[in-house]
Amino acid sequence: MKLSVKVEYGCRVLAQLARIYGTGELAHIESLARTEAVPANYLVQILSDLRTGGLIVSRRGKQGGYALARAAETISLLEIVNLIDGGLMELGGSPDGFSGKRVHQVWQELRSALEEKARAITLDMLVVRSTEEMYYI
Repeated sequence: MKLSVKVEYGCRVLAQLARIYGTGELAHIESLARTEAVPANYLVQILSDLRTGGLIVSRRGKQGGYALARAAETISLLEIVNLIDGGLMELGGSPDGFSGKRVHQVWQELRSALEEKARAITLDMLVVRSTEEMYYI
């Protein structure tokens, strides 16, 4: 299982939008790209996917920008991953062979556990509220 960079960037940008949710402020692509170190041209694609998926809204024009479509505590990590990547863990192969059925069953159990945990983590849990919460290497 490997999550895409697109999911990583999407989560970071959504966390920024969650920080300003409810203030009436709209975020601009340039600001989001700079703050979250996401290439602006790639961010356009991500924001389009998030808007199409109903997680964000946008307004055009000089006073335009992006905002969350609903409260951060109602958006789960699973919903974000499913929207951007189509799922957390794709099962391949077949349950053939002597051990195939059991191996397939274990992978399904693992996927269910991952989905349950990702469903419990909401966008508001990803928000960094102050510089004290930021991590530096």
